[in-house]
Amino acid sequence: MSGLRLTYLALAVLGAAWPMRHFLAYLTSEGGSLSGMFALWTANHAVTGLALDLMIAATALIVWCLAETFVRRNWIALITIPATLLVGVSFGLPLYLFLRTRPIP
Repeated sequence: MSGLRLTYLALAVLGAAWPMRHFLAYLTSEGGSLSGMFALWTANHAVTGLALDLMIAATALIVWCLAETFVRRNWIALITIPATLLVGVSFGLPLYLFLRTRPIP
């Protein structure tokens, strides 16, 4: 495995673990209130802008993943769609890059 692929894999692990640590800390302190977390996404203009930025980036990643998967027939890369939706772009993007750089038979 190349150094670049190892870097993508390390970023995927970090991108899953670090943000999830904060999400879980919030959810345990708030009793699992997802509605409270969603309400905080519109707490001020800075947070709203960041949330919208991440939603647009996630949408672009999903479109790119779908388009390239059907061209390259790298079907395993479709796993990055639920990874992006359930964990986030910080996990989905490096995971997609890791899967995209593997040799395809």
